[in-house]
Amino acid sequence: MVALNNYQVKIGLASCSIAAGAQQTYNEFAKKLADIDNTEITLQPTGCLGMCFCEPIVEVNTSTGQRYLYGNVSTDDVDKIINEHLLQDQPVADLLIYAPNVHPEMNNYFDKQVRIALKNCGVINPEDIDSYIQAGGYRGLKKAVKSSPEKVIEELKEAGLRGRGGAGFPTHLKWSLTRQAEGELKYIVCNADEGDPGAFMDRSILESDPHSVIEGMLLAAYAIGAKQGYIYCRAEYPLAIKRLKMAISQAKSRQLLGEAILGSDFNFNIAIREGAGAFVCGEETALLMSIEGKRGMPRFRPPYPAEKGLFNFPTSINNVETLANVPRIISDGAASFNKYGTEKSRGTKVFALAGKIKRGGLVEIPMGMTIDELIFDIGGGISTGKAFKAIQTGGPSGGCIPAELKDTPVDYESLNKIGAIMGSGGLLVMDEDTCMVDVAQYFLSFARSESCGKCSFCRIGTEKMLGILTRISHGQGTLADLTKIQELGEMIKAGSMCGLGQTAPNPVLTTIKYFYDEYLSHIKDKICPAKKCKALITYTIVADQCKGCGLCKASCPANAISGERRQAHEIDSEVCVRCGLCLSSCKFNAITIVSKPKDTDSSMEVAQ
Repeated sequence: MVALNNYQVKIGLASCSIAAGAQQTYNEFAKKLADIDNTEITLQPTGCLGMCFCEPIVEVNTSTGQRYLYGNVSTDDVDKIINEHLLQDQPVADLLIYAPNVHPEMNNYFDKQVRIALKNCGVINPEDIDSYIQAGGYRGLKKAVKSSPEKVIEELKEAGLRGRGGAGFPTHLKWSLTRQAEGELKYIVCNADEGDPGAFMDRSILESDPHSVIEGMLLAAYAIGAKQGYIYCRAEYPLAIKRLKMAISQAKSRQLLGEAILGSDFNFNIAIREGAGAFVCGEETALLMSIEGKRGMPRFRPPYPAEKGLFNFPTSINNVETLANVPRIISDGAASFNKYGTEKSRGTKVFALAGKIKRGGLVEIPMGMTIDELIFDIGGGISTGKAFKAIQTGGPSGGCIPAELKDTPVDYESLNKIGAIMGSGGLLVMDEDTCMVDVAQYFLSFARSESCGKCSFCRIGTEKMLGILTRISHGQGTLADLTKIQELGEMIKAGSMCGLGQTAPNPVLTTIKYFYDEYLSHIKDKICPAKKCKALITYTIVADQCKGCGLCKASCPANAISGERRQAHEIDSEVCVRCGLCLSSCKFNAITIVSKPKDTDSSMEVAQ
């Protein structure tokens, strides 16, 4: 049977989609299409389109440019899509998530995004260099080698690109300082040690468009005069590392890496170094220590890496998203980038949307878009249907922004003004059921655990702050604790030697600033309004609603539930560990959480 149109079928095979079953879906398509033997239909693996909320995704493109997206496609759906859409030109309406004149509520999701760093993600085959080249890849490099290093740096200056790793330092200035520094050797390092909880921007770009990062490093090396580069990638990203190695090998085979690149006198090589999972190695000087084979601990600055970096030679360190933007800027010109954004925050920013949001995944927006537009127009709003409470930007280093400030523009200056930071792009969305004391405790606990311990402000200060937060979450805090924890936070920010310690208090300080009443409830009333802090809640069974099915009893790991079958059950609050498994297993809404004052509970360990 012959297809009525020339169709291209794309299926994303990144870590997130593979985990959702995309590989099986792809294999089923490959098998079925091979049986049809139809040359009008082509099947292509791609990377992450960013729509993690509906993986696996199958995209069907026609020769006339029409685009159809199918979501949550299982192997059982493959025959239907092939037989109805590909062979009869009848799109399968019940599987479609986006198509011409279908699901108009998705228009904002696509129309309000501007994909520059993510331009090729979910579009090209990440394991095929020709796919990248056909999409305009390595055009920027060809343009640069016919120009001069100074002109490359000037183009970045005009574009206004700032580092997307969190600090927002002007990229052109970092490159210029490295180029001007004295040293017989110079290095370019790609920081792909993405460690923020809930962040996956770098992973998606490396898995979906590895050549863009390699080309960005080539342009950086040409600009600063480096002959060797390193990609420092966390070992927890095996697919990203695999595709990077493939891309490096392919680039060398095309004379795009190695000696006499594109027939010029430009020589440059790239090596990969795998990180062992230390969050602190995301800090640039600790990262350099790790590449050198030493324990990853921050160095004192100055001198800065641009002057004395890797092996004491001038080094420019840029993160994945920053480097992915560079080829587009050099290829298409600075104006193609700086027409987006604000006066001081040019271009776009990639965010990983996670938490209580309908359309979780990866998005890229123009700088200056408001939080409200990002969460509701693109993200689709709160997944639970409950009230929007806050967002956490920048991971453990960032701050919590309340819903009242949802009209704040997303750019470096605006976020800094309200006590938050852009960070690398992780964005956690919270609803009214989120306890802000619990959120602050979680992020501070993470920062405390990941501290390298080199400086006492960070090593001891975060431990003391966490002890105070733990007391508060157990209903044992005092008003004096609030004053003390804020004083500690300011001292840690001022006294820590690296970014980890300098930003670790941010979640605590911003939650106290914007959710002070919630802290007072824990301290004065001894209750957790969100019913999340285990020491301040009790699980109970409403006898009139309990059917005695025994599901809660079977799910309880502490054997805290008793009762005969078909009779109302009871929970022993002294034995209950407040894990919530009974609540999720009950089909009759018979279990409730009660937030009430509690005395000191010896069963709960409190850090001092």
